[in-house]
Amino acid sequence: MEVDKYILTEALSAVLGVTVKLQSDCEDLGAITLQIANLTTLALLKNETQPVTCLTSTLTRLFFGDEKKAQEIQEFESASFSLRKELFVISDDFFDPKFDFDFTNMSEPEYDACVRGDEPYKRPYGWMRFALNVQDKYPDGNAWLGTDGWRSHSAPGEWPVSYYGTDFQGAEGIIRSQYIAGDGLHAYGRGIYSSPDINVADVFAQTNFTSQKNGKTYKVIMQNRINPEKREIKNKDIWLVPIPEGTSAKKEKEIVESSIRPYGLLLKKM
Repeated sequence: MEVDKYILTEALSAVLGVTVKLQSDCEDLGAITLQIANLTTLALLKNETQPVTCLTSTLTRLFFGDEKKAQEIQEFESASFSLRKELFVISDDFFDPKFDFDFTNMSEPEYDACVRGDEPYKRPYGWMRFALNVQDKYPDGNAWLGTDGWRSHSAPGEWPVSYYGTDFQGAEGIIRSQYIAGDGLHAYGRGIYSSPDINVADVFAQTNFTSQKNGKTYKVIMQNRINPEKREIKNKDIWLVPIPEGTSAKKEKEIVESSIRPYGLLLKKM
């Protein structure tokens, strides 16, 4: 599947519910830089707390040492953040193409021995994975990702793989507290739902977009690693990171960022 960075920004826009542009193409001072480590917060909590405009680094260099001007820039950023929360920019190296993998013409074999984080890894057959540049983006290192290259076994400290289709949560983010299964309605509690099975996530992933670049329509799912210490296994298809009612916004953010980390964007041409 041939997809360029512009189509990937459209995919991010669709899954996040905001407008995402490449930083090199951004001329809007009200845009906010989206960092990899904040992607989960924006996707699941619809919240982003680190306003950084496109031209901040340039302006800071121009007015280095001028405290008054630095204060003006800071005040402008705060105002821009309040007014333009819907516009985000990503750096040109936000994605990591060397870890992309095309599963689109592959079918699931009868026996797939892949394991990640001591859990079976159901690879996303039928989808194209575009890797996010997550190396060295978290303070606890890269053990959660495991080691590079194809392997059937787990690596020490590695987290299992899960898939997130946006309609697991519905439009209200983590407020969704029920999962509709084939055999009826099951209340599993409030929190972040994801699945170790790409086919289950596909059922709930209703996020489609038609690219303005090539006119084609794609479905989008996020491929994640999930912290096994924070996850509850509700059944073989559903994992939950619980977030109790009454949890403060600050604590919700802490739970989400320590529990689930996207490392790939999956696209399927409709």
